[in-house]
Amino acid sequence: MEKAWKKILGFAILMGVLFLAACGSSNEEGNENGDEEGAEADEPIEIVTTIAQIGEPISEIGGDLVNVETLMGPSVDPHLYDPTQGDIATLDEADVVLYSGLHLEANMEEPLESISSEKPVLAIGETLPEDALLEDEEEPGAPDPHIWFDYNLWQDALDAAVEELKEYAPEHADELEEGKQEYFAQLEELDEEASKLQDIPEEQRVLVTAHDAFNYFGQLHNMEVVGLQGISTESEAGVSDVNDTISIIEEHEVPAIFVESSVNQDTINAVIEGAADNGMEVEIGGELFSDAMGEEGTEEGTYIGMYKHNIDTIYEALTGGDE
Repeated sequence: MEKAWKKILGFAILMGVLFLAACGSSNEEGNENGDEEGAEADEPIEIVTTIAQIGEPISEIGGDLVNVETLMGPSVDPHLYDPTQGDIATLDEADVVLYSGLHLEANMEEPLESISSEKPVLAIGETLPEDALLEDEEEPGAPDPHIWFDYNLWQDALDAAVEELKEYAPEHADELEEGKQEYFAQLEELDEEASKLQDIPEEQRVLVTAHDAFNYFGQLHNMEVVGLQGISTESEAGVSDVNDTISIIEEHEVPAIFVESSVNQDTINAVIEGAADNGMEVEIGGELFSDAMGEEGTEEGTYIGMYKHNIDTIYEALTGGDE
């Protein structure tokens, strides 16, 4: 009898140990699953942008809430850019895709449209009212896509991008709004910096560049803009374009003209040589950032820094550096 009780007691103790072990394992597994779910909840929003003029500000606004990858880097011309298989894979892995639109990324329109049924894809330039957009003079009815050169319009476009992110991640709406307001406060610096452009003698307030990317800049800062190529770099400057530009330079006695980081400078060189043949010395005033920004990690690799660089370069070249 005593042996029987000992067996029963031993069996009960064994079952108790196994039960406690099972409970511990279950709790540990539950904690692991909970931690995993929490980690997923804390993962940043994966955002893919076409151009850095969108990507860098959104990265600043979103901070740790976002991970931003930009497809087109420094010196890349978005008008001519063809997406790679790697780009398509990157777009497929994104949570949200943001691009400028208005036919800027012409060769990417088809893949961007094809994934729009699967995830949020926003052309931020196309959220602006049509009457705020300038027209492509060479293609009536088509808009000029270089809207980031009017920082007031670009602010509105970025605002639409942030609203898209809020809709995707409503739990982070307050943080995204706070980041946006902090970034937009920094944009006010550009107004102060740009005010010195009005000190350029009015007759010399002529901005001659490789292609017609600066019309919004000219409208905002009261400058005449002359682009040798059209709004899209797909068009080519002809002899008449070069001669017309030389005539404008001579008429206004423009001391300097500008190359662009993402555009071949051969036509600018042709203008300088043609002006020299006419007895007028014209210099290259420096390199401007138009369709692409500077290297990541540099001041020119930020939207605000790029814009300030352009202001300073234009001012110094057209005034001879006089303050």
